[in-house]
Amino acid sequence: MAQKPLRLLACGDVEGKFDVLFNRVRAIQKKSGNFDLLLCVGNFFGSTPDAEWEKYKTGIKKAPIQTYVLGANNQETVKYFQDADGCELAENITYLGRKGIFTGSSGLQIVYLSGTESLNEPVPGYSFSPKDVSSLRTMLCSTSQFKGVDILLTSPWPKYVGNFGNSSGEVDTKKCGSALVSSLATDLKPRYHFAALEKTYYERLPYRNHIVLQENAQHATRFIALANVGNPEKKKYLYAFSIVPMKLMETAELVKQPPDVTENPYRKSGKEASMGKQISAPEEESACQFFFDLNEKQGRKRSSTGRDNKSPHPKQPRKPPQPPGPCWFCLASPEVEKHLVVNIGTHCYLALAKGGLSDDHVLILPIGHYQSVVELSTEVVEEVEKYKVTLRRFFKSRGKRCVLFERNYKSHHLQLQVIPVPLSCCTTDDIKDAFVTQAEQQQIELLEIPEHSDIKQIAQPGAAYFYVELDTGEKLFHRIKKNFPLQFGREVLASEAILNIPDKSDWRQCQLSKEEEEMLARRFRKDFEPFDFTLDD
Repeated sequence: MAQKPLRLLACGDVEGKFDVLFNRVRAIQKKSGNFDLLLCVGNFFGSTPDAEWEKYKTGIKKAPIQTYVLGANNQETVKYFQDADGCELAENITYLGRKGIFTGSSGLQIVYLSGTESLNEPVPGYSFSPKDVSSLRTMLCSTSQFKGVDILLTSPWPKYVGNFGNSSGEVDTKKCGSALVSSLATDLKPRYHFAALEKTYYERLPYRNHIVLQENAQHATRFIALANVGNPEKKKYLYAFSIVPMKLMETAELVKQPPDVTENPYRKSGKEASMGKQISAPEEESACQFFFDLNEKQGRKRSSTGRDNKSPHPKQPRKPPQPPGPCWFCLASPEVEKHLVVNIGTHCYLALAKGGLSDDHVLILPIGHYQSVVELSTEVVEEVEKYKVTLRRFFKSRGKRCVLFERNYKSHHLQLQVIPVPLSCCTTDDIKDAFVTQAEQQQIELLEIPEHSDIKQIAQPGAAYFYVELDTGEKLFHRIKKNFPLQFGREVLASEAILNIPDKSDWRQCQLSKEEEEMLARRFRKDFEPFDFTLDD
């Protein structure tokens, strides 16, 4: 059965004309049926008074479609984008963030880069740097399986995009646009690339992403620049298209070349093009490890894997912050129910869950006070990973697979829940489907994290989120914007589709006496001992 295409809309500079845009969208949907998403590039906010926006922000008016927007392109509009890692601006209107990748439940991959190019340091809050582009490229293109992305969203045009193509009108693409965006588009090979800012419409002929007779055929790229909303010349500012995520397409169908396809505009012409040489971008800084290396908060610099050779002093391990009050999970705290502790490492420990879903439902917890995985120092992360690997081996030996989840919302100390599921109950795909289905029912957007990335590449310290890791390494992530059901992870696993113990979805219904808990802890310690890596030393 053929995959049903997604129906999307892309829009150029809105410039604060929200009513004009959304009335137009309503008219299109009334005539042609509903679309799945609206993607806005360029300047979403304008220099006009905020009266119109306030009606959307306060809920008096509502966007008729789920709308995703890029961030500021000038100092004047930075104030609207308070959370650099993305946030809900109004009902149905979401700021994607400074840069990163949005992966929908359908598998559609949308890479986004907010702002305009800057080669100066420090980089303004409305700009991106060579380092930003480099980090996106490194994280996305580092695997041999990478073939490209479905959609690339940038506000500036890519420089040189008019080479070998149809006329771009009054826009001189040899002088206008961003060379960094050209470089990014070359490596990411988007099937669609949308941009704005030039107040004109330009749909370039599709171009190749491979060298004919020298490389295997790859899909073509379509670049579309959109005009500003409500422009008096009636230039096109809204673009409708259908797309099947490339990961769901047969290779033969994906790489079919359009009849009007041209050479890649970012490669040099003639002999150099046949050799695969590309137009160079400004020198880039060393790649950053973060996939979602979103703009840091004022006064807080995010860490990177780079080493500063100028510093004569080795970096000291970061001490964990101290809890604001009594903590139930800091191992040194008198509040800890120590009879539940079943294993202690150097930086982390294992404890049976209070009111667990099963007798061997355990928690991985840092010994010091950390709120979430994102906050952990390198040495703590390494030991957490050791515990994960060991627990998977342990449960596999007992005919079980384990599901791991974290809820960084209304919790003060990191708790990584590890729940074993008998292999006879269901498959990993069943578990994944159960999470996705229940999330859809509760209007929770679960995104799949690419295999080569982790939670630290998506969320910044302090961000609220829910995160699931399956035994195959597949990961699901939800950025919590408002409210979130506290028992969501337990509810999914306790459901009829998985453990079939729906009455245990609330931990308070599963509490045991201290004597029963002590007995279970003794049993777990004994069973786990052959796998205990802390005894190796």
